[in-house]
Amino acid sequence: MNTLPILLAALCVYAIGYRYYSAFIAAKVLALDDRRTTPGHLFADRHNYVASPRWVLFGHHFAAIAGAGPLIGPTLAAQFGFAPGFLWLLIGAVLAGCVQDFTVLVASVRHGGRSLAEVARKEISPFAGLVAMIAVLFILLVTLAGLGIVVVNALANSPWGFFTIAMTIPIAIVMGWWMFKSHAGEIRITGPSIFGVVLLIGAVVAGHWVAETSWAGALTFTPHQITILMAFYGLVASVLPVWLVLEPRDYLSTYVKLGTIAVLVIGVLVVHPNIQFPNFTNFVHGGGPIIKGKLFPFLFVTIACGAISGFHSLVSSGTTPKMLDRESDARFIGYGAMVAESLVGVLALIAACSMAPGDFFAINTTPAVFSRLGLHTVNLDLFSREVGEHLAGRTGGAVSLAIGMAQIFRGLPGMDRLMGYWYHYAIMFEALFILTTVDTGTRVARYVLQELMGKVYKPFGKTSWLPGNVLTSFFVVLGWGYLIYTGNISTIWPLFGTGNQLLATIALAVVTTFLINMGKQRYAWISFVPMCFVGVTTVTAGVLSITSIFLPLTAKPGQVFTGYLDSILMSIFIAGVILVVFDAARRWLKAMKGEPAPQEAFGPPLTRTGEVKMGCC
Repeated sequence: MNTLPILLAALCVYAIGYRYYSAFIAAKVLALDDRRTTPGHLFADRHNYVASPRWVLFGHHFAAIAGAGPLIGPTLAAQFGFAPGFLWLLIGAVLAGCVQDFTVLVASVRHGGRSLAEVARKEISPFAGLVAMIAVLFILLVTLAGLGIVVVNALANSPWGFFTIAMTIPIAIVMGWWMFKSHAGEIRITGPSIFGVVLLIGAVVAGHWVAETSWAGALTFTPHQITILMAFYGLVASVLPVWLVLEPRDYLSTYVKLGTIAVLVIGVLVVHPNIQFPNFTNFVHGGGPIIKGKLFPFLFVTIACGAISGFHSLVSSGTTPKMLDRESDARFIGYGAMVAESLVGVLALIAACSMAPGDFFAINTTPAVFSRLGLHTVNLDLFSREVGEHLAGRTGGAVSLAIGMAQIFRGLPGMDRLMGYWYHYAIMFEALFILTTVDTGTRVARYVLQELMGKVYKPFGKTSWLPGNVLTSFFVVLGWGYLIYTGNISTIWPLFGTGNQLLATIALAVVTTFLINMGKQRYAWISFVPMCFVGVTTVTAGVLSITSIFLPLTAKPGQVFTGYLDSILMSIFIAGVILVVFDAARRWLKAMKGEPAPQEAFGPPLTRTGEVKMGCC
């Protein structure tokens, strides 16, 4: 199967969705109006609330949402064949994922940049807000663990990869100072951007040299050591001002991400590799070596980011609304960034499915499991020699995706001898995707925990209080770091995927209430229909995960605690979702019977002169 018409069809779907569907939502459903003052201007503190240019904020938002999910999820879902993942990525993104990100962003902006749980408290009820806050916190910790373990597997025992990723931190600090502090009151873009991109490319090239020197041993770390280092980075990045590391690093990584996506698109158009996987494999009925369950419902939790992801709702109600410059920018950033992420998912699926199935499964399963599949490798030994690393049994999806991408890149004119460079570039590309989500996610989790602890001790609710920032960040990092340190991809990814989609169900229930409360009942179907589909499939997957994956672990020596812990966490997720959805439905019925909506439902009201009346939210 040739990939050229497949990619062109995907690009057309995205273009039509953004041009017409997002415009309909912006104008008719949300009624975006630039006369409203955004939180970035209203509460400007140069620490968390920083109104930013739309392209800079797009870079931050895209980098924050586009983590491991759109890369690893489609790669692992290749087990079911090419067609299921491709269709879910397109339909899910345009009709569900983009809608969730866009509407949550606007709802948060009109609530002063507050979190999803706080919006739920005001729009539904205090009870729903409390339940959502607890569920969001637990799901977020698991999500960060699911994203982080992919980085651990990709960077462990790889001095080249570790050096390149480590260099992005000092580069980002210099960029942050140059962009936001070198000229008082003026944000610089061009100079810092050129500086960052040039040095980042230099870091990739220098990594090869470093890996061959005596320094390589000092930069070679075990998975547990990588986990500790990543936790330390997450703690520091969460506490530092957003302009110093988080925003410039995300902006820098966006150049890499969008640039790589563009090269991948060109590579597919020029090389147009053939899809070597069938449209549907025998594993759609279950019993697969990577994903144990059947196509339904496990496809829809394996591919989360790229189609719809609950984690995005936390970014859309976390850092991004605090940095929005104008309300109309929400369409480009909320809907547009999700379109870009879905394209990443499609490209990842193409890269994975362009590999020989034997090579793919040899990388993503243990040797013992692979020996029972009746498959044979084709190019795996050659790939191992060219990249200088043993590739068989490197589970988790990151390595197989990097090989698939490198195959496409090497097919470009003059690139046939650079397989090793392209492979390590792809590993860096994946790690950048994930780490920018980890640092942003840690910060968002800190916001949620501060709101929760602020109900007990008020100073914790102030994001400007440094002791509270440090303490809550420490607890967040301790939570996801423990899960990574004691878990593996087979236990964390099902918990991450299902929890992530249950969070999406909560987010869609909240924005459905938001639309109904502000008198847009006739348009509430845009979030209600996706909520029903995602909710049914994900609750089903959650129950099956408990009965068929987590509880059986309790019978295995050394995994008893993990089995019970994962089962309890999944039960908390499901219970939280059911409680929030039922409470939201109660609010919908009251609104339809004429009960007045919460005062904050539509955000600051506009006067006839276009001024904003403040004080309502």
